[in-house]
Amino acid sequence: MNSMDTLVTVVGIIYGFVLILATFARNNITEAMRIDALFIPQPTESTRPLNLVVGLLVAGYGIYSLSSR
Repeated sequence: MNSMDTLVTVVGIIYGFVLILATFARNNITEAMRIDALFIPQPTESTRPLNLVVGLLVAGYGIYSLSSR
């Protein structure tokens, strides 16, 4: 287990949780991290749940990666 791999995985898990938080909370940090704002030209409140789905996938994969080491 490489410590750099672990660090990158933990940062990915934190980003996944920030995406999940961006679904429900509206502040400067979460608005800057929204994944729907990166890929959709005009993000609205109806595209906000995309952050929940992507956040669950990213955080879940990171947690799975840490547990399988």
